Amino acid sequence: MHFRIEGGHALSGVFTPAGNKNAALPVLAGVLLTREPVRLENVPRIQDVETLLRLLEDLGVRGSWAGPGVLELSAADIAPGAALDPEVVGRIRASVLLAGPMLARIGTFQLAQPGGDFIGRRRLDTHMLALQALGATVDVGDHYLLRARRLHGASIFLDEPSVTGTENAVLAAVTAKGTTELRNAASEPHVQELCRFLVTLGARIEGIGTPRLLIEGVDALGGGTFRLGSDHIEVGSVIGLAAATGSNLRIADVDRAHFDPLRVGFQRLGVEFGWRDDHLLVHGAGGIEIRPDLGGQIPKLDDGPWPAFPADLTSIALVTATQCRGIVLIHEKMFESRMFFVDKVIAMGGRIVLCDPHRAVVVGPSPLRGARLESPDIRAGMALLIAALAAEGTSEVHNIGQIERGYERIHERLGALGARIERVAPDGP
Repeated sequence: MHFRIEGGHALSGVFTPAGNKNAALPVLAGVLLTREPVRLENVPRIQDVETLLRLLEDLGVRGSWAGPGVLELSAADIAPGAALDPEVVGRIRASVLLAGPMLARIGTFQLAQPGGDFIGRRRLDTHMLALQALGATVDVGDHYLLRARRLHGASIFLDEPSVTGTENAVLAAVTAKGTTELRNAASEPHVQELCRFLVTLGARIEGIGTPRLLIEGVDALGGGTFRLGSDHIEVGSVIGLAAATGSNLRIADVDRAHFDPLRVGFQRLGVEFGWRDDHLLVHGAGGIEIRPDLGGQIPKLDDGPWPAFPADLTSIALVTATQCRGIVLIHEKMFESRMFFVDKVIAMGGRIVLCDPHRAVVVGPSPLRGARLESPDIRAGMALLIAALAAEGTSEVHNIGQIERGYERIHERLGALGARIERVAPDGP
């Protein structure tokens, strides 16, 4: 399958983001902590979710889609000796999130090497050190073997504010005996969502949204219903799309509490915003000019742990910058291979100097032309899709399974805005 895209057309209309993909995965893992039924709403039906559901099923979780975006799940009976298919585990990074709840639930877990995007080394040390502090033993060979007779609370300073490392520690700690203090914890919206979900089930967590989480262990969690919030990364992707295609778009269901880091980053590129009827208005038409720093200096747009500009949006921001007037340095601090899709944008006509694996100077605006493209990971794939929609002529984006891991029915939803995009099977549409 691939996307065939006719670029160079302005878009219009209202885009509604799906539920937060990066929250859905740890929340699904959290279902393992309770024997009671759980109903999840606004869940994006994407490949990563389906992959994690398959792994949960192999562990004994029963569940089904009860409607659009609605999952009903029960982890009443977990299979203690279940062996997960290493090939399936290797498809997604989120498979590591099963470690914390499985240790808490049955005291042992075996995990093959998790997969995910190829954006550089993604260490698991933070996960394992936190789980060891809570009482687990970790043996590392061709797989990870974790054991714990009983998890206990601890004061833990995470060696880095890892999102999934924080989530794994939280998942393990909520039913551990005693109190756990997590310092240098990640505070991204999806970490907050996981904590709120667990609180809905009866967990006791203080400090949600801060780098210090205080977790008082409870004997057991109950059931409940939880609705995921909108995906701020999808919101940022559409902001970049509007700016790159010279379009005025409206985005519904934007969580204003999570908007400021996006606003600051995209305003540095010159993108203007407004609000109307609870919709975010993105003003992309009429040309966008990058804002120089004080004294006319070249600005820098860089990422970092929340509440900095999200690393998942640096690829989108780079493509957006090719269509803005001025010069900007894009600095991707967190993953050493994330910028290696830039050669594809350069081949389309983008004026970009890749300084090193982390930094690129973009000079815009540069007219892009259609090309045959290959999606290397979720976010770079979406960035290339945006570049194709901004380019003159026809493009093909291949390996779209990467994009569809994180964006639900994206061709249909962008088509509703006027994008000329079709999903093409190998033998035709």
